[in-house]
Amino acid sequence: MADIKRVSPEQAKQLIDEEGYLYLDVRSEPEYAAGHPSGAHNVPLLHAGAGGMTPNPDFLAVVTALYPKDAKIVVGCRSGQRSMRAAEAMVSAGYTAVVDQRAGFEGPRDAFGALTERGWGPAGLPVATNTPGGSYAELRQKAGK
Repeated sequence: MADIKRVSPEQAKQLIDEEGYLYLDVRSEPEYAAGHPSGAHNVPLLHAGAGGMTPNPDFLAVVTALYPKDAKIVVGCRSGQRSMRAAEAMVSAGYTAVVDQRAGFEGPRDAFGALTERGWGPAGLPVATNTPGGSYAELRQKAGK
């Protein structure tokens, strides 16, 4: 497993604002459309379907077509699990400045459903429902996939 830096939502926002990082939301398209960090791009690691979540076979192809290997990228998801898997895949593919936003958009929950760490939304950070050029459909087209 790659040694990937994990940061809080507040630290992720600071990296975006002060160091020029891009937020890559790896949640499904419906999750992204319902609300995402302002300015985030959406390349789902998994697709939501009738049978549950299935792997996106184009994930790395779209990412590598759009972002150089030295791009500064914060990867986020719903609660921190998909983003860590996506970050590991990206580092394995040669990305050198990938950071995992560990609490995701909503934050992880314990076995009883209690929030264990505030995610981006509960932390009160800026949220959008429409980021021009950030949807997966737009990014896939730009990547030629």
